[in-house]
Amino acid sequence: MSPVRSSAWYPAPSAVSPRARGWLQNRGSLTQLIQQHCSNFRVKQMFQSLDKACGDELAVMNLRRNELALVREVYLYCGNTPVVFAHSVVARKDLRGAWRGLSGLGNRSLGTVLFTNPVIRRTPLKFKKLTPAHPLFHRACQKLKVKPSGLWARRSLFSLRGQSILVTEVFLPSILELA
Repeated sequence: MSPVRSSAWYPAPSAVSPRARGWLQNRGSLTQLIQQHCSNFRVKQMFQSLDKACGDELAVMNLRRNELALVREVYLYCGNTPVVFAHSVVARKDLRGAWRGLSGLGNRSLGTVLFTNPVIRRTPLKFKKLTPAHPLFHRACQKLKVKPSGLWARRSLFSLRGQSILVTEVFLPSILELA
């Protein structure tokens, strides 16, 4: 597979079950959607630091290859079961601007911030089935007892005052168990 094709994200998921498609294509707050299906929702921050973005995030975020950005990674849990791995990237320069409050989120939901501010705009969702070749696949699988062959992910940019945050949500197999 060519490097360009393997790093591509698509406007719609393909070959996915109708139930999975419902989770993937919902444009509302994923936090709120999970809370509708889970009485014991929580967020657990796993990583937050200045770090390099993934290769397929550089162009989207207008970052140079070795440029540091704020990277935040959390699991969204229903009870003791992780159902989503979320990864967000903010350019370092934007931490003094629109997104300056993000560094203090801790175990609070980023989605709550993004969906309660009516000024924040979201780009259309892009989709990709992550395989072990993608760095986010391994980070998403850290809490899984059995690693699947692939995991569906979606991402989009949220913009505030001309500054963007890229949010990628990786859906773990247990998301399909939520009624």
